[in-house]
Amino acid sequence: MEKKDYKLAIIGSGPGGYVAALRAGQLGLDTVLIEKEALGGTCLNWGCIPTKAFVRSAEVFSDIQNAKDFGINVQKAEVDFPAVVKRKDKIVKRLVRGIDHLLERNGVDKIEGKASFIDQNRLKIESESENLEIEAENIIIATGSEAALLPIPGADLEGILDSRAALELEKLPKSMVIVGGGIIGMEFAFIFSNFGVDVTVIEYLDQLVSGVDSEIASELNRSARRRRISVKTSSEVKEIKKNEVGYEVIYQQKNKEKSEAAEKVLMAVGRKPYTSGLKLENIGLEVSDKRKAIPVNKKMESNIKGIYAVGDVTDKILLAHVASTQGITAVENIAGLEKEINYEAVPGAIFTSPEIGTVGLTEAEAEAKGIEYQTSSFPFAASGKVMAMGEREGKIKLIVEKESEKIIGAAIIGIAASDLIAELTLAVNLSLTAEDLRNTIYAHPTTAEVIHEAALGLEDGSIHA
Repeated sequence: MEKKDYKLAIIGSGPGGYVAALRAGQLGLDTVLIEKEALGGTCLNWGCIPTKAFVRSAEVFSDIQNAKDFGINVQKAEVDFPAVVKRKDKIVKRLVRGIDHLLERNGVDKIEGKASFIDQNRLKIESESENLEIEAENIIIATGSEAALLPIPGADLEGILDSRAALELEKLPKSMVIVGGGIIGMEFAFIFSNFGVDVTVIEYLDQLVSGVDSEIASELNRSARRRRISVKTSSEVKEIKKNEVGYEVIYQQKNKEKSEAAEKVLMAVGRKPYTSGLKLENIGLEVSDKRKAIPVNKKMESNIKGIYAVGDVTDKILLAHVASTQGITAVENIAGLEKEINYEAVPGAIFTSPEIGTVGLTEAEAEAKGIEYQTSSFPFAASGKVMAMGEREGKIKLIVEKESEKIIGAAIIGIAASDLIAELTLAVNLSLTAEDLRNTIYAHPTTAEVIHEAALGLEDGSIHA
């Protein structure tokens, strides 16, 4: 068996692993990146990027359907779904090539194969062609997550979709039931609805996208209904059966048993850390009892010196940009640079129609912490730029500490929310106040003016509402 030595070995090439490898290359660390399936991991190949390619194609089709509102007549527009998939695949391949080039430029070695621990500093890499043994002074586990499953009878029937399978469909179904109204479920709900699919969402909790401010979640519910997405909250799926249409989903809502029939069923009930096959028991690495996540300290180091974990496998915040930040943090600590993450200022972006952006505390969380706070909201319908773009849906909500006016949370639902939240993330991260926002000049006409208006609302009132 061939043996190689490195300063750093990274298991997994998703947004945590490959970004860590690039940072390690920049810092001059002799690094190897190990991937068993596809460079870029789930995010690039079957998650963040391909879903956003679908989102854009669905938005374009929806815009064409409403082109008459803009004074433009379009006849007989149709979705060429194989072409939509082909465009998605082209984007993914281009980005994978880009990452491959960056890894090469930064001197990072790549190995295809399955990694498992021999001991604290040695890994066995198994591939179809050969087996290798890697010795590394430090190891980062960046193996990500996998789709979670619920013990629902029939959930394992042939043809039931998970998020990955949904991106590999060869044709659009006429109807779809989505089990789970979280981020993944709702993004797919709007994608397929905008493509013309009859969509029903069944969610166990009493609101969609749990963890998001309830006011914003209510706005999303209204937006879904406007697009004729049928939303069933406070509903528990009991069984899935085959029928003449495709599937029948039996669920309980307010003590009444109901059912929905659809050509396809998508299971979107979240994700869980993935550590299968790593043989962590060989090194005595601590994992959580329930979800098998790897606990880490502020430097991203596990209970074993020199063994780090980043991304979804830590089960902290399952977001690609958090994984990347954790990867950089781990590498910089390995290189002797002191680095920690401020988890109080992590933005969230949900690519529904309209988009959602969040950062910091929700109103409920501020109450739970006993913080005296005040809020200010401003409707997107009062924005000239938003109206000119043919939109009216949405609002911004700021949450500030009452005495200091320090911004402690924000939520936006509306056009470009995923971009607008960046400014408010900076505000939370730097402990800026509403006064700082009020004293900033915003270009007109822009969607960003809604931030200024909400900040004005915390003093004498918004100008345009």
